[in-house]
Amino acid sequence: MKAWRLDRMGGSLRLEDVLVPEVRPGSVLVRVEASSLMSYIKAYVEGDLPFYSTPTGPFTPGGNGVGVVEAVGRDVWSIKPGQRVVLSSFFVSSERVVDPTRVLIGVTVIDSESKAMQADWPDGTLAEFALFPASAVTPVNDLSHIASAHLAVISRCTIPFGGLLRGRLEAGEILIVTGASGAYGGAAVLLALAMGAGRVIAAGRNVEALDAIVSAGGARVRPVVLTGDVQADTVALRAAADGGAQMAFDMVGQARDPNATLAALGALRRGGRLVLMGSMTASLPVSYVQLMLNDLEIIGQNMYPADANRRLLELLHIGRLDLGPIVPKIFTLADLPKAMDAATNARSLECVIVGP
Repeated sequence: MKAWRLDRMGGSLRLEDVLVPEVRPGSVLVRVEASSLMSYIKAYVEGDLPFYSTPTGPFTPGGNGVGVVEAVGRDVWSIKPGQRVVLSSFFVSSERVVDPTRVLIGVTVIDSESKAMQADWPDGTLAEFALFPASAVTPVNDLSHIASAHLAVISRCTIPFGGLLRGRLEAGEILIVTGASGAYGGAAVLLALAMGAGRVIAAGRNVEALDAIVSAGGARVRPVVLTGDVQADTVALRAAADGGAQMAFDMVGQARDPNATLAALGALRRGGRLVLMGSMTASLPVSYVQLMLNDLEIIGQNMYPADANRRLLELLHIGRLDLGPIVPKIFTLADLPKAMDAATNARSLECVIVGP
């Protein structure tokens, strides 16, 4: 088969002829029909993300995708050859221990103890076939009208889904999404509407991107253009939320200051929840008194539950979730370098997909 092989982050990336992986116990071999690219994959390949940790030898990058099952190994009972499936890079050990190890297949380790897990499952989806553990494979039922390249866009929703679930978003609540002008933030807005949010305050600094998400989300979305002034932005967010929101979801990536996060925290009603799922290069200075007097929660969340893709597919099936506003930009496997450039420059409601 054809597969992209990366020596290491910052090393050589080549399209090579390699052997198709052999199934083993607990594994599923999938013919890849579509692989969604991380927006930062070019920086990843070029070695500009030192906090990522890849396999020690050459490996196939690429995390999430959609394909058709070619074969299954022993100890796989419910997934069958010929089924279309969604592949998730997020793999959690099934061991019954307090803190099971986790890895992002084809991307990085998450825990210090998960290098051995990564060595066992090093290769991702940027190949004609991918071998994944069965617990990271979700069958797709009754969605034959959605092409695989379009269905692969669901990977944009899984991470914010984890945060919205962890924040206990309830139907009818008002939600603030900071970083709404970004890829995951924009998806969080659309997903929150599908989950029944009464109103979503889309907060960010890119006016064009905010206009696009309002156009996609409709009347239940209100935009707030952030200025970086915590006090002024807090006032604007509270006004858009009619006095305050029950929940805020922070999806700002690589924030250089905490101002947007602090403004969202200040715009919560008493008893509100703030979920942190973005990233920040600065510290987050919070007021002990502010949290205590207002019964506020700050919740950190990494990734999503194991059944996230199944639940998202159910929302698709019943018509609550519409992936249509997120437009796939499709490239062939051989055109990966062009696809990586496109992913770097993609708009928030665009998702770069690599196919056969």
